[in-house]
Amino acid sequence: MPSPDSTGSEASTQRSVKPSACQRAWPFLFLAYSLACLVILLDQWTKQMVERHLDYAQVIEVLPVFNLTLHYNSGAAFSFLSDAGGWQRWFFSGIAVAVSVVLLVWIYRIASKQRLLTIALSLILGGAVGNLIDRLYLGHVVDFLSFHWGPHYFPAFNIADAAISIGAVLMIVDMIIHPEHS
Repeated sequence: MPSPDSTGSEASTQRSVKPSACQRAWPFLFLAYSLACLVILLDQWTKQMVERHLDYAQVIEVLPVFNLTLHYNSGAAFSFLSDAGGWQRWFFSGIAVAVSVVLLVWIYRIASKQRLLTIALSLILGGAVGNLIDRLYLGHVVDFLSFHWGPHYFPAFNIADAAISIGAVLMIVDMIIHPEHS
């Protein structure tokens, strides 16, 4: 029969060999933050390309229901508060910073346990930061994707907005698939 000392030291050796929760989460956490960075880079690159190659409000028909057109939005979604006089730039920037910090922490806490939700939050984080960069440097958000059906147009948007929307849909899917997380 082994002595209590040898059993205790075997258990402590086994515990020290097991990776910590942080070590197990690190690869997926890295991928999650990388996805957010990819969204930011793609968003900023496409906005620069559009500003470089299109004049304001110029329309390039890509498909019968889809155009590229350069527009600026100093408000929030659907141009909410776009004519508020300038204070909204700092208000929406502050909200974006606060949301981004919350998302960074939330992703850090759940990365190894809730992967679909982590992907959703990473997309939202990337989109929020992409639009925040525009607000801080330009004073408005650059929009250029325009869908329409005949004379009915959906408000123009950008890659950051698309990432936020896809992230929101994935959050809903996660709530349906994993109601225990809600």
